[in-house]
Amino acid sequence: MKKITADMLVCMNDYDDQYPIRIDLVYARDDNTLFGEQIYKDDAKLFLYQDLADIILVAASRVYESHGLIMVVYDGLRTVNAQQRMLETQRVQDNLHWLQEPRLLSPPGAGGHPRAMAVDVSLEDVDGALLDMGTVFDFLAKDSEPEANPAHREYRNLSSQVIQNRNLLNNAFLGAAEMLLNKGDIEMPVEPLLQEWWDFRAPRAFYEQFAPLSDDDLPADMRLTYRS
Repeated sequence: MKKITADMLVCMNDYDDQYPIRIDLVYARDDNTLFGEQIYKDDAKLFLYQDLADIILVAASRVYESHGLIMVVYDGLRTVNAQQRMLETQRVQDNLHWLQEPRLLSPPGAGGHPRAMAVDVSLEDVDGALLDMGTVFDFLAKDSEPEANPAHREYRNLSSQVIQNRNLLNNAFLGAAEMLLNKGDIEMPVEPLLQEWWDFRAPRAFYEQFAPLSDDDLPADMRLTYRS
């Protein structure tokens, strides 16, 4: 299995004054919607695999030029340590059905996030007002089936404005990835996670070639969690 090294990761915080993006690392705060507890350390930063970082910057530039919108980036690399910490929160312990198949929270080491190959995003206007996407970011439904989960990309009971907003985000992201792939600038395709309108990631066949990252794999200034 391939290893991801620190030099293969991009700190997105270094670009928020150069590109139309805003970094909002939600799990470094204790008021995040999903857990209501701080998961990452206070000075944690948002890291992405190089190809995914390139896609974000192109997608953000395109959506700003075409629509005057800013891309909000909520989360990227989520180390195995952080995934474990999430499962230990009181909110998850009170909602263990989230861990039943089809899972809404991945077990530690699973998925694109612990490889920095998944990113959570939304869009806002230049005044900081988020576009209406039908649910808040990180919305987890009691029933994860598409017809019952308004965060699911196949959920149908949405207003025309919400559908338009979701399509705008989706098209910007997938269009940027396609352009970069065609130019040979990246090797990683990207696809939307069906059950979460905000999640874009490498296909499983790509990210599972790489071992997940723990905080011990990273230099001290790149680690996400406080370790005992």
